[in-house]
Amino acid sequence: MGTAAHQSEILAAGEFKIAVVAACYNDDIVAALLEGARAAWRRHGGEPDALPVERVPGAFELPLAARAFALHRAVDAVVALGCVIRGETAHFDYVAGECARGLQRVMLDTGVPVGFGVLTVNSRVQALERAAPDSHNKGAEALETALSMASLLRRLK
Repeated sequence: MGTAAHQSEILAAGEFKIAVVAACYNDDIVAALLEGARAAWRRHGGEPDALPVERVPGAFELPLAARAFALHRAVDAVVALGCVIRGETAHFDYVAGECARGLQRVMLDTGVPVGFGVLTVNSRVQALERAAPDSHNKGAEALETALSMASLLRRLK
């Protein structure tokens, strides 16, 4: 996302019901991703109070929360935000891989797009770079991707 061509294809945010699920783990980084998503929502004309946000313990729990929104809240798309930083054990591989696989499954099983704003990085420095309040904020990208996919699916109906 981020290119003018893609952004011009996005309908006004107010025409869609989007929900955000955000992990609490690595909260300072996820909070910056969330602010990026909220800024993108407002930039595309969304009302601040019209973007529901639910918090979950960590990235591993994001797929279940995204699925609950997709199945029971009548949303056009979900945005998943989290941060998994590689450590000294295999924990990273399990959490990051299963989170991504679970979010993809939510999309394929429900037909509801999920914007993937889960950082999977080697260091905290990399995470902070991707969560910075600039045009490369991955939370903003995930929100714009969700809007773009919701727009596409609406056009295809």
